[in-house]
Amino acid sequence: MGQTITEKIFSEHVGHEVYAGEIVRSPIDMVIGNDITTPISIKAFEDGGFEKLANPDGFAIVLDHFIPAKDIASANQAKISRDFAIKHNLKNFFDEKDMGIEHALLPEKGLVLPGDVIIGADSHTCTHGALGAFSTGMGSTDISFGMITGGNWFKVPESIKVVFKGKPAPFVTGKDLILEIIRILGVDGALYKTLEFTGDTIKYLSMDDRFSLCNMAIEAGAKNGIVAYDETTKEFLDKVSQANGGLRAEPKIHYSDEDANYCQVIEIDVEKLEPVIAYPFLPSNGHSVSQAVADNIKVDQVFIGSCTNGRLSDFKIAAEILDGKKVARHVRLILTPGTQKILREATKLGYIDTLVDAGAVVSNPTCGACLGGYMGILGDNEVCISTTNRNFVGRMGSRTSKIYLANSAVAAASAISGYITDPRSL
Repeated sequence: MGQTITEKIFSEHVGHEVYAGEIVRSPIDMVIGNDITTPISIKAFEDGGFEKLANPDGFAIVLDHFIPAKDIASANQAKISRDFAIKHNLKNFFDEKDMGIEHALLPEKGLVLPGDVIIGADSHTCTHGALGAFSTGMGSTDISFGMITGGNWFKVPESIKVVFKGKPAPFVTGKDLILEIIRILGVDGALYKTLEFTGDTIKYLSMDDRFSLCNMAIEAGAKNGIVAYDETTKEFLDKVSQANGGLRAEPKIHYSDEDANYCQVIEIDVEKLEPVIAYPFLPSNGHSVSQAVADNIKVDQVFIGSCTNGRLSDFKIAAEILDGKKVARHVRLILTPGTQKILREATKLGYIDTLVDAGAVVSNPTCGACLGGYMGILGDNEVCISTTNRNFVGRMGSRTSKIYLANSAVAAASAISGYITDPRSL
């Protein structure tokens, strides 16, 4: 029987063929922690009496949720990770000196690669599947086990094959494709399964689109999302290698067999797809942008950023839409780049000047607003259209606030009118 790409990645790591449903203990190529989750892992590591990491160069700590520290508690959280990184002379430790949101920063640094098995104490670790890796979120104690042993236990997931057909229309992005999938499956329709994204549409998707696509696999309950290596992946990795003087390791390329077994196949005609808006209070509550326009939804805040849509292409499209225009008087437009490099490139290309001239404020790279932490908290009854990944009750602040999820073009267009707006109308 043929294998899926996910089954092949695990087979390569454990040294023999494995299939969905099997329990395996696999080596891990990269373990990822952040300022919220890593202190718990460190405590478990130290309480167990362990002094050495199994694979120091395969452990990355990225301080990104509350950095620079917003209060004493977040400062102390960061201090635990910072002290541990210094004590163990961690090579892959990132704080204010080279900061970024973990799922944007690590691909940029060449630390996550095709064929890897990656775990992180953050649910959106599935982002890295865009590079053809198996990447998933785990709890902090699972991360500690990875720190101690260099591996972990996995149940090899069944795979759902998602076949995207056709060329996306203007302003239809990877974000819209994943919102449509979540609308179809619901928030638990892919529970502990792989979402394997395939079809001729993939060749039209940039790496930024693919990161958005895989980032939100978890919002359908999936264990991981994955896109197979192709020329777009190669071009991305070539640039990353050149920028960093090489990659962490040699990529390991895998493809699903034609006779691989899938528990479900979903086909979507992308050419018929409009930008998708997820209404409160679930990412699965998807509606077309045409419906959102008809519903005349007034917004108080527009947020463009996060590990889902804080990349250079998001700043580019926002700048193109807002060029020569102004943010509506009653609207706050907040933009958060995924990394310092993205911020620098967006500045060099003139996007930042255009956006600030329009009335936007640009923050440092941080997860803050996405999880209702800081740098964009919503007040009572406020409405936000956001490029983030979750719109649960109270996600960005007050429990009476509302979040609508959308792509960056829709968000930017909405900042101008003050209502959810179809960018195709501008």
